[in-house]
Amino acid sequence: MEIHVKKEQPSASGLHPNRARMLISCPDGPGIVAAVSRFLFEHGANIVQSDQYSMDPEGGMFFMRVEFDLDHLDSKLPELEQSFREVADSFDMQWNIYHAARKKRLAIFVSKEDHCLVELLWQWQAGDLDADIAMVVSNHLDMKDYVESFGIPYHHIPVTADTKPEAEKRQLEVIGEDIDVIILARYMQIISPAFIEFYRNRIINIHHSFLPAFVGGKPYAQAYNRGVKIIGATAHYVTEELDGGPIIEQDVQRVSHRDDVNELKRIGRTIERVVLARAVKWHIEDRILVHNNKTVVFS
Repeated sequence: MEIHVKKEQPSASGLHPNRARMLISCPDGPGIVAAVSRFLFEHGANIVQSDQYSMDPEGGMFFMRVEFDLDHLDSKLPELEQSFREVADSFDMQWNIYHAARKKRLAIFVSKEDHCLVELLWQWQAGDLDADIAMVVSNHLDMKDYVESFGIPYHHIPVTADTKPEAEKRQLEVIGEDIDVIILARYMQIISPAFIEFYRNRIINIHHSFLPAFVGGKPYAQAYNRGVKIIGATAHYVTEELDGGPIIEQDVQRVSHRDDVNELKRIGRTIERVVLARAVKWHIEDRILVHNNKTVVFS
């Protein structure tokens, strides 16, 4: 068995231990940017990056992401959050402040196909995925030795039609209460509404086509039979509507009549692993705001 040793490197967030990220969504109107900037200035913070987007300046929604540095952030963050409530209430904001140096904890779900899982593990080992992979959960044993060679716990929880409720209960038990996001890295099981509700907008799935298209089984065979010239993949948050959740990222590649089903699958796997890794990276860097069934991604 090949042994993988993670090289300890300073993370991107670890280089800035006093950096925080603020995500805001609210009805649009004058003075929002000024109020947020003034608040941070008055509390001694230095804004290092600011992005904003308005769906419609006349009555639409407004979205904002701000990165800022604040000395002694650990001790000051609770007071900062409490003080910001007055600003937030005046603009009817939904908001969060995240400590950038606190890595998010990931649980990766996988079945038998390994390409998306391998990409995430490779990026994590290289230090490009600034998070902690707390565990891998699978309904098969295929990837157990490989995952454990990274020093990551592997939980084998078989799933059948008859045992699905018990399997999900067991999954929630092993996940515990400190997992920030669940990644379905080609996990070939439908997630129940109760599970989804517990992790609303915190379950990321990779779909093997450029949604919406070729719904159902054997998407690459459908694509081949239709003679498609572009194939793609879609990363999205999981909702009760199958493959209908808010889309985070998509990508495509041109193909031709010369590409058979196996070649389409090979190309598709490459797109899937890249698209999923991007979506996960943007989520853990607090770059995504969800509104209804759409996302605003400050990438």
